[in-house]
Amino acid sequence: MAQTDLTGRVAVVTGAARGLGRAYAQGLAKAGATVVALDLSDCSDTVRDIETNGGRAFGRRCDVGDMTSCRDAADDALTRLGRVDVLVNNAALFATLKSGRFDTIAEGDWESCMRVNVTGVWNCCRAFVPPMRERGGSVVNISSLAATYGLPNALHYTTSKAAVIGLTRGLARELGRFNIRVNAVAPATVETDGMSQFFGEKKEDAVKAIVSGQSIRRVLTTDDLVGTILYLASDASSMVTGQTIAVDGGTVSL
Repeated sequence: MAQTDLTGRVAVVTGAARGLGRAYAQGLAKAGATVVALDLSDCSDTVRDIETNGGRAFGRRCDVGDMTSCRDAADDALTRLGRVDVLVNNAALFATLKSGRFDTIAEGDWESCMRVNVTGVWNCCRAFVPPMRERGGSVVNISSLAATYGLPNALHYTTSKAAVIGLTRGLARELGRFNIRVNAVAPATVETDGMSQFFGEKKEDAVKAIVSGQSIRRVLTTDDLVGTILYLASDASSMVTGQTIAVDGGTVSL
């Protein structure tokens, strides 16, 4: 049996309606996990794709910034499936954020970013981690190159993703005695609709600047991230916790 085999396990993925979240959900399902796909948007396309390929999944709406919504989703998952083994905290504000100098960021935009990108991770951990204490599990938090290298003109996003790394390290210390591992992944810019929406007409210049700092000089695709997610979700990383893995083509060394 492959170490990344997740047969019999239940994996929760937030922000799973499109982009990276959908790719993570599909990858976990292919590895054998039953996937709980959560998003503010409808996840039916993600679920349909998984089921068409022989996997198991169900989707529901969830606002990660609202604790009641997260607890309702956790209760639903436990009622349906009886367990939670993996939590991938992927949901985040990025594409809809307005870029600009730090002193021009609107207070409301800052607060919205922190609500989803930081409090959302905390809320999902509070809702889904307690059921893991019986048998152990894995939490994978999605950070960003924005935190490890620094993304100018997006201080709200950069700060939120740096907070995710701190949350990851502290939570790993707390949960190790329950055999629950907590790690983060820090990707460079990934070719998704969200990336195009964020950079807009500046996309070409932004991509050139980012890729020029990489050792492997091409834009990441969703497939470049899935293997790292499976590694951290599975027994292949049974003694890895509190770490931030940079999947950025060699831009930074952590």
